[in-house]
Amino acid sequence: MSRRVLKCGYVPLVDSAPLIIARELAFDQQEGIELDLVSKPSWSALRDHLAFGSIDAAHMLAPMPIAMSLGLSGIKVATHALMMMSVNGTVLGVSNSVAKRMIANGWDGSFESPNAAKSHLLAASVDPLRIGIPFPFSMHHLLIRYLLGDNTDRFTFVTTPPSQMADAVGAGDIDIFIVGEPWGTVVVESGVGRLLLSGADIWQFAPEKVLAARAEWLDQHPEAAGKLMRAIYKACGWLDQSENHALASEILSRSENLDLPEAAIDRALTGQIVPIKGGAPHKVENFLMFNRGGANFPWRSQAAWIGEQIAEFSDIDRAQSLQTAQSCFRPDVYRNQMGKMAVDMPGASSKLEGAMTHRTEVASTKGEMILGPDAFFDGKIYEVTEKK
Repeated sequence: MSRRVLKCGYVPLVDSAPLIIARELAFDQQEGIELDLVSKPSWSALRDHLAFGSIDAAHMLAPMPIAMSLGLSGIKVATHALMMMSVNGTVLGVSNSVAKRMIANGWDGSFESPNAAKSHLLAASVDPLRIGIPFPFSMHHLLIRYLLGDNTDRFTFVTTPPSQMADAVGAGDIDIFIVGEPWGTVVVESGVGRLLLSGADIWQFAPEKVLAARAEWLDQHPEAAGKLMRAIYKACGWLDQSENHALASEILSRSENLDLPEAAIDRALTGQIVPIKGGAPHKVENFLMFNRGGANFPWRSQAAWIGEQIAEFSDIDRAQSLQTAQSCFRPDVYRNQMGKMAVDMPGASSKLEGAMTHRTEVASTKGEMILGPDAFFDGKIYEVTEKK
């Protein structure tokens, strides 16, 4: 019996691993499908291929389906996030010249301190500094804006594909960068910059990548979508087992996959981040999660937070952005398809974002499950409310 071939796109980052592992370890075949994976050099290229239907689904930045559905990114096309593929996994860093300015104004070079990074970045920005972000509608952009607060007008945002980030820093085209691994490590190892903190230091449970598909494709192929989701879920579970990290790094490093050094990939998988070339590794808890802590669940409250941020910097109607954002994330589809695997799931589809400062038991479909922590660096709690 022939298997259905599903064409899926990805950008070569460590968090594209669930698609690659699903294919390499035959989790796709277990579900009766065959993955045909297509690497794209940039998020805009991936967006266009999904929008025009040349691929069936994609590894995609969490805000992208929302932006596509709002018509803010390329052609307007209803696009849904079927499940999360990863949580966290990004790093924030600066060029060597900016690091010197920060040190001159009192920065001690510490890693993992959002408030210190913020204050010293602001002190170093006598001239407008340029921040490299992989895409306008990305968690990278939203996290750095959230960190800077009301000071974003003192910076310029420059869209830079992840694989070009190190070259852009080295050429002096950008001063600050926030990017998914292993490309931050590539900047460090190139000797042109250093890291300040991880994205998880800004928001401990930031939705990073989703499995995205056009709404029309999902409506026409619900069975295929379910098989794809279950294959990816199996891969995510495998990736979060520490005993599999060495093999995962070897598989991902292959030329037909990420074509990057195993050591750089391993740092992301293990959370052993090296902030400065030749420095000691710094262990970042929950640096990159693929499955544990309900990481695959598409929370509508996280979609609402994203929609709120997009509305603020895109100057669009808040209510429309919130409504569209929440309709893009599909916990209903996730519950239906993952229920066939008896996956434990949260009892609710929304939560108070940022309320869990530690691992917390919550009601689930099997009784109780552990979520969190999910705190924001500033201690704020986000709840979806109507604008007053």
